[in-house]
Amino acid sequence: MNEILNLVLSLIAGFLLGAVFFGGLWWTVQKGLSSRKPAFWFSGSLLIRTIIAIAGFYFVSDGHWERLLICLLGFFVMRHVVVRVTRLPEEDSNQLTKEAGNAT
Repeated sequence: MNEILNLVLSLIAGFLLGAVFFGGLWWTVQKGLSSRKPAFWFSGSLLIRTIIAIAGFYFVSDGHWERLLICLLGFFVMRHVVVRVTRLPEEDSNQLTKEAGNAT
């Protein structure tokens, strides 16, 4: 019973790490596109998000590969959730495609 609880907590931790990592990426792109120093935003965000994710995986796994695997599963599930939640509406994405086509 205790091991099942540890695996469930690892999955929840994976969800949280994925939300922080991929939500932070989305936030960085929003800030970086309108910033005068986008390299600062992108490189700083990558460093911070990677440190948080690796430290989270390290502490969650605690030497157990099963916990690490479940945590990674939660991490990648949240990737799909964040992509779906932050997706532009269809009419907005068509407008951006038209604007990008006019830029060339």
